[in-house]
Amino acid sequence: MKIINLFPGSYNSNCYILVHNKEALVIDPSASAKSILERVHAEGAELTGILLTHGHFDHIVSIDTLRRISSAPLMIHKEDAEMLEDGVKNAFSLFFGQDISYAPAQRLLEGGDTINLGGMQIEVIHLPGHSKGSVCYYIPGERTMFTGDLLFAQGYGRADLHGGNAFTLRTSLCALRQYPKNVTIYPGHGESAQLGHALDVAFYL
Repeated sequence: MKIINLFPGSYNSNCYILVHNKEALVIDPSASAKSILERVHAEGAELTGILLTHGHFDHIVSIDTLRRISSAPLMIHKEDAEMLEDGVKNAFSLFFGQDISYAPAQRLLEGGDTINLGGMQIEVIHLPGHSKGSVCYYIPGERTMFTGDLLFAQGYGRADLHGGNAFTLRTSLCALRQYPKNVTIYPGHGESAQLGHALDVAFYL
């Protein structure tokens, strides 16, 4: 599997493209639809899905354009589905004083679901706290995890936006202790890191 980070995307959010066996998924499309699709095509792949780690505005910038151009389905945890259609809940209006909304997702995810990428299975882990439907995407065979805004290399996400809960977020961070320490995390902002080290930093803060 190849991982491509189109950074900086809008609002300094990471935008990941996963390529495997000529298929591609994009995680948190903060970059423009044009730049995402150009890179997918440069890899000789087809975009087969759009995955969201959660529903905040800085991670969903190009979802409608991507769907219109590529017909790739959008996937988000069912607890964050409401955020797509509500500028208050996705926090855009909080920061910019304007409403912004997007069309509903084609697939609502739950913890324990799997997503196929060219024959490789990606596990959906529901880890709320940053939002009600915050998820991590875990690929055991690659020792890779996409953590969104739950866990960063040097800290963890905020819990004061819609659906956030500081106690729940802490519980979710504890749940990540069950995964191998040498898993590489790819967060929603900032650089990648080893899971064990990132958790040590998070619990020290």
